Amino acid sequence: MVCAAASAAGSSSSSDDSNPYEVLGVNPIEGFDMVKAAYARRRKDAERRGDEATLAQLEKAYDKIMMSQLTKRKQGVTFGSFKVSKEVRYADKQPIVPWGPRFTKSDDKDIKINLAISAVFIAWVFINRNAEWKPLQFLAFAFVYRIFEKLKAFEPPTPTFTEEGEDEGRMMRMGKRLLRSLALVFGCIAIASLGYTGFLNFIEYAGGFIPVFLYNNQELLVTGFTAVVLHIIASYYR
Repeated sequence: MVCAAASAAGSSSSSDDSNPYEVLGVNPIEGFDMVKAAYARRRKDAERRGDEATLAQLEKAYDKIMMSQLTKRKQGVTFGSFKVSKEVRYADKQPIVPWGPRFTKSDDKDIKINLAISAVFIAWVFINRNAEWKPLQFLAFAFVYRIFEKLKAFEPPTPTFTEEGEDEGRMMRMGKRLLRSLALVFGCIAIASLGYTGFLNFIEYAGGFIPVFLYNNQELLVTGFTAVVLHIIASYYR
């Protein structure tokens, strides 16, 4: 079974008889995240020893598995429980700007949860009309958490342990997730607020006056638009 999985995942090639999974010391049905973690761990050890031959062998093995993953990214599953990494599956949809939102679709359950959260806060501000921006504040907190957990789920398992057995990079990774979550959420709020202001200015410039509905329902419009954008970001991006 393992041999079949290795073959299905592209473990062998005519140019090199070595099995890339044996080189990295992983089982081919464990998934790409485990491959990535093993590669990072062994590469770090080889760099510490200054072993250039091992570094080259590890690089070749990792590239071989990566290329196999890229060719199968549209399939989702290649063999049994072996799933193509979502980072690889959507590799052709990465943003031009490195820190920009990356296309990553959540599963159906998470999409429905995000939709329900947005609907609840839109209903809250629609019923109260003037809720002193509390729905928008709680909406932001809710989606910071949702995006934070999504980023955590996509983070590769590559912990670096100290001599005391503690993961020295845990706080750094958590801080990066939190900063990215805050940036995405408050970026959406800024877009909604600036869009509302720009739209009013455009209407006033074009027609000479602002409709009463738009002027008196700023909180409803900004919160509603923010909720829709946050649902899209949390469900389809990270």
